[in-house]
Amino acid sequence: MAESVGIIGTGAMGSRFARRLAGLGHPVHAWNRTPERTEALRVHGVLPRASPRAVALESDVLVCMVWDSAALREVALGPDGFVAGLTSRQVVADASTVEPEVSAEIAAAVGRTGAAMLDTPVSGSLDAAESGQLMIMAGGPAAAFERARPVLAGLGRSVRHVGEVNGCALALKLAINLQVAIQEVAWGEGLALAEAFGIDRPQATDVMLDSVVASPMLRYRAPFALTPPEEVWASAAQLLKDVSYAVERSDGKAVAGRYARDLLTAVCATGRADREAAELIVAAANGEGAKR
Repeated sequence: MAESVGIIGTGAMGSRFARRLAGLGHPVHAWNRTPERTEALRVHGVLPRASPRAVALESDVLVCMVWDSAALREVALGPDGFVAGLTSRQVVADASTVEPEVSAEIAAAVGRTGAAMLDTPVSGSLDAAESGQLMIMAGGPAAAFERARPVLAGLGRSVRHVGEVNGCALALKLAINLQVAIQEVAWGEGLALAEAFGIDRPQATDVMLDSVVASPMLRYRAPFALTPPEEVWASAAQLLKDVSYAVERSDGKAVAGRYARDLLTAVCATGRADREAAELIVAAANGEGAKR
């Protein structure tokens, strides 16, 4: 029988995890701070639970996807936290993008129950999550990785163990998202240059996406700067949170990262925090950084 999976956090990404794993035959139990989100998953065979602890009690592998470090502590610790429901048979795979040190702190609490924890951040779009094509990095004990691998393989085209130290995969995820922001700024500045010579943004986008600078991320996000998606894939506030975590740990080396962070801060301060993260491209193309 397929392993029972718990999902903590059923937002845009977590809900897709739950639906995909249920579709692959796993019994899936889920909790979200907003109960309506988990109730909506019943039609996909997902079973809502009353607390993170209740999810842990039902799960062989527990997958967590929450907003930030504070949210991870909230769902992990305390009498209703998932740590309270763990035993030695379980593995926690935390896919949240949080501070590496906080992940290691929660992993230590998990270890005291006899269970094991991995940090398993993902790289990829919502489409990739739906089709099981994410790239998943894992930090933590190799034995725990092997136990969680069958579940993670249902979510990702590539599942890579990058080190034994809890938090090391998160360091890579922050490095990736730091570059996401820097690429977005460069793309926006490129649009501005093309516009100065009479080439409009749709045409410049089309041509640049046919060039060597078109990364996989830009192939889906650059068009969002022209026409935002109906559902926000990742918000400006999310990207700001990730870039801030990265810059804070850069030991002063993230010069371009600091610029991207500051421009994102301005974007979020002007009522665009909940919009698609491609707002950073728009801000750079509009010269908002130069006006600061």
